Amino acid sequence: MKILKFGGTSVGSPERMKKLLDIIDPAEEQIVVLSAVSGTTNSLVEISAKLLKEDKQSALSLINALHEKYNEFVIELLSEGKFLEQGKEVVSYHFGFLETLANDIFTPVEEKVVLAQGELLSTTLYHIYLKSIGVSSVLLPALDFMKIDEDNEPDIPFTTEHLMPILAAHKDNKLFITQGFICRNSFGEVDNLRRGGSDYTASLLGAAIMAEEVQIWTDIDGMHNNDPRIVKGTKPIAQLSFDEAAELAYFGAKILHPQSVFPAQKYRIPVRLLNTMEPQAAGTLISAESEKGKIKSIAAKDGITAIKIQSSRMLLAYGFLRKVFEIFERYKTPIDMITTSEVAVSVTIDYLDNLDKIIEELHAFGSVEVDKDQSIVCVVGDFSAEKHGYAARVLDSIKHIPVRMISYGGSNYNISLLINTSDKTEALKSLHGRIFE
Repeated sequence: MKILKFGGTSVGSPERMKKLLDIIDPAEEQIVVLSAVSGTTNSLVEISAKLLKEDKQSALSLINALHEKYNEFVIELLSEGKFLEQGKEVVSYHFGFLETLANDIFTPVEEKVVLAQGELLSTTLYHIYLKSIGVSSVLLPALDFMKIDEDNEPDIPFTTEHLMPILAAHKDNKLFITQGFICRNSFGEVDNLRRGGSDYTASLLGAAIMAEEVQIWTDIDGMHNNDPRIVKGTKPIAQLSFDEAAELAYFGAKILHPQSVFPAQKYRIPVRLLNTMEPQAAGTLISAESEKGKIKSIAAKDGITAIKIQSSRMLLAYGFLRKVFEIFERYKTPIDMITTSEVAVSVTIDYLDNLDKIIEELHAFGSVEVDKDQSIVCVVGDFSAEKHGYAARVLDSIKHIPVRMISYGGSNYNISLLINTSDKTEALKSLHGRIFE
């Protein structure tokens, strides 16, 4: 069985939703994972923000505007009488439910319920559309088998245990439709896998049922060797190892959700990145195989803040770094890069909600410097120790650009450079010219 995930743009209009059957083969065993219709989740986030601020009228106005869009959507998607009525009933139910939530006490628990409505709508409407054209499918409620634990980590054994019997009960069916993004938490409440989580859902399902392959269908033909929005002449990458793909996804390649690589890697499930607009394009295959001696791609991550702690107490001391890292752990703030010297340590973060509290506590160890508006540029490929000259080539490419930090040797797959965000475009172009051209 294969897992096929389609993002919001792939179901962004009735026309595009109908064209999914150019890719989906109802004769093959497949679980199709759908995101919300493009723009829906952003609208639901805005509605939730208004309700959390107790601005009920603004929230209801936004709900009504989104409701009207879906009324138009369903009329264009479903033309035949009884199926159109079913579609209208589904839309009416979900938006009536949103209005009910708007008239009650609203907390972050209800916010997660609101955000789930987009995927529930897209999958149910697509299921009805398939029925209307005589294509048999089974709608799988993701809330019945997708679960995260108390640490917000997915529970893959739970998914296997609860999904496999459902599939077995429908053994005469080959096409299954389910929601990306949404799940339940350890309390049984509606929750989610965070933004971009439909990729993660697909990878987790692939791992849970030991799928033949996971396919991530988007609007670009695979992962490119640089950011095509900034650099001209980029090319799709035919093959990546799991480690290389994880580095690129984390450090800025928007085509793939950063966490979605790890379940597939752990269970060795190949992942293909494919383009709904060009289904015949080869895309990118992510697998356990690694091509030696090649630099694969360049990516950049914005919104980075660098923090340097300098203290003579660090000299020849043990336990110093542990105490520093415990502060970040206490405030649940991940660290991207780290460099050290005898008397200083520099780290980067991109989650800033507790920055002021972190800095206040770090002052107990020494002087603290903070640099905002930074970007991490990550060059990914085979940087194993026996390869000569690659690091020098990377650094030579940006010798005219100020570099705040360099991270090299943490893995065999990347060199990371911290620079001012204002220098990012020049850095990406210069690296591309030196490495790929």
